[in-house]
Amino acid sequence: MSDVNEKTRNAATLTAVVMVAVALLIGGTAQAAVPGITASAGGSSTFNLVASQGYISQPDGALIYSWGYGCATNSATFKPYTTGAFCPSMQIPGPTLVVTQGVPFTVTLTNNLPKGAGNTSIVFQGATVTSTGTAGLLAAEAAPAGSVTYNVTFANAGTHAYYSGTQPDLQIEMGLYGAVVVLPSTIPAGANCSTGIPIAQQLGGGSTDFRLAAAAYNHPEACYDREYLTQWMELDAHIHKQAENQVQAIANCPAASVCPTALDVKTEPYHPSYFLINGRSMPDNMDPSYAPNYPNQPYNANPHMHPGDLVLVRVIGQGHWQHPFHEHGNHVRILARDGNLILSQNDAVVPPRLAGRMEFNTDTTPGQAFDGIFYWSGKGLGWDIYGHTNAYAVATQPCVPDANGYYTKNSGATASSPNYYEWCADHNHPLEAHPVGQIGSGGPATQFDPLVATNGLWYNGTPYLGPDAVGRNRGPTPLPPSASTMNPFIESGIAFMWHSHNEREITTNDIFPGGMLQMMLVDPPTFWIDETL
Repeated sequence: MSDVNEKTRNAATLTAVVMVAVALLIGGTAQAAVPGITASAGGSSTFNLVASQGYISQPDGALIYSWGYGCATNSATFKPYTTGAFCPSMQIPGPTLVVTQGVPFTVTLTNNLPKGAGNTSIVFQGATVTSTGTAGLLAAEAAPAGSVTYNVTFANAGTHAYYSGTQPDLQIEMGLYGAVVVLPSTIPAGANCSTGIPIAQQLGGGSTDFRLAAAAYNHPEACYDREYLTQWMELDAHIHKQAENQVQAIANCPAASVCPTALDVKTEPYHPSYFLINGRSMPDNMDPSYAPNYPNQPYNANPHMHPGDLVLVRVIGQGHWQHPFHEHGNHVRILARDGNLILSQNDAVVPPRLAGRMEFNTDTTPGQAFDGIFYWSGKGLGWDIYGHTNAYAVATQPCVPDANGYYTKNSGATASSPNYYEWCADHNHPLEAHPVGQIGSGGPATQFDPLVATNGLWYNGTPYLGPDAVGRNRGPTPLPPSASTMNPFIESGIAFMWHSHNEREITTNDIFPGGMLQMMLVDPPTFWIDETL
């Protein structure tokens, strides 16, 4: 997949199939954040987890037999929101645990894996752990139908992995993995580290702050407006089928027969055919978190943002393979790996400034986590992302550049300005002088007719942001069949693919599009991104 001219790639350059998916993304019910549970339910500092068997679904209709961590009870306190949230006894990935740096918490794990699976456990990577249970190679283990208790403290904030330390070649592959988000013990002072509502939630009339914190670390350069967690995993369906067949053989073995007592699943050679983000393949990962049609896969992977938002990207590589993942639209500035801030070694200032690279591909090796900052502003595109043209503008919008060249509060904009954070050098520079199908003066490109590209009832037909963008720029394409398919009805966003650069990994059982691919949508500033939808 070519990445020529990355910064100018937008929804109009995507394939017809992906455009249909983008239309569904814009539909208003496909949003994400960092859903998880906190250890404060009922005043307790204990997570009660269980390891169980179940099935997960794939876009090709396959049901994959799997094992996963889940909640032993439904008493968990959900973060960052509660609408429609659930925590089953088996989910993939396991429940995201939201804790605080330096604050001890307890995890009690009950082993409800099927007969023959043997012991299981949890390794908390990067934490100080004491435990009670059966001694194991990497961690204390829970025997079948038994339990183990871990007392855990993370000294470092950031994003961390947890996973089975028992037969990890099999148990992690089967789905026994999850994430721990460790919030900093203190929030640094700084212009972007307000403990109130961030820029992202001031726009469009919303009042809820969906961040877990105002900063990822106790460092003034670790502040952010929005955040999303993705866990990358591959899946070899043949391994899962072996496990399913052997579990059934043990369970159904006649009493008078000589029955096997333990699984003997071959995990090599390894040939994955499904590639997952947060337990789902594209396009399933575009559906909402906690969607009822994914009872064991509650987390989606659907970042939304406004121009200029500082978006904290939390990523963990949970599988066997390294995945060369690419975020279209901009590079990602790496803050930390495995909870360790990347700091300058030569700064005289205290604390030293962050020194993480800006990365085109955010490769993550198995077991490794990173935190990074992504933003999109439209700077350098050469055309007006808000669709301001003499012919089609409903009302003239000002664009007074601030010291950095953007239209912000520092140059007279307000939170309700429809072109908030516009790069003023491109103001009134149209991408095309005519909406569809004809070359006109004043624009560097001509959009194709969306009726030719895909079903005109679904493709939103515009690479622009802002009020009335759909009506001004979609040309002869009819509006979608109902107002509920737009978000909101008269608004439109710009879509970018985020995907693995290993082309096989953006397939579902070798069918494109699928697998380790997600869509990022830049929403108009006037649209408040409600993460509970």
